[in-house]
Amino acid sequence: MEQRLTIVTLGVSDLKKSTRFYENQFGWTKSNASNENISFFTLNGILLSLYENSELAHDAEVSANGNGFKGFTLAYNTNSEHEVDLIIKKFKEKGVKIVKEPQKAHWGGYSSYISDLDGNLWEIAFNPFLKLDEKGNVLE
Repeated sequence: MEQRLTIVTLGVSDLKKSTRFYENQFGWTKSNASNENISFFTLNGILLSLYENSELAHDAEVSANGNGFKGFTLAYNTNSEHEVDLIIKKFKEKGVKIVKEPQKAHWGGYSSYISDLDGNLWEIAFNPFLKLDEKGNVLE
């Protein structure tokens, strides 16, 4: 199996509301592959998809029940601490829930966490040990 990731799918409680959240709060545009049952957002070589939680659980043949910390976070890395501050300021202005204010992180970087409508955590971070190209892709 190749070392790659194609799609990250988030199970959401209300597809229309969640789609609007990513369009309005993040400023992202849905992919043309989206339809009334699923929303796709093309990122830098990876798709983020939103799918009704109950349907996603049904597809995986697992229970849709679950709450609390999901055991993963999604990360958006920046090129500076200042950029983290600017992004979080914009999220605050849009009413996005800030879970952790921007601050120095114990691992040597600078980060903040926000939550989407379903409690999925997004880390907005500057990692001085991680080099990014102009599109935000990780350089080896």
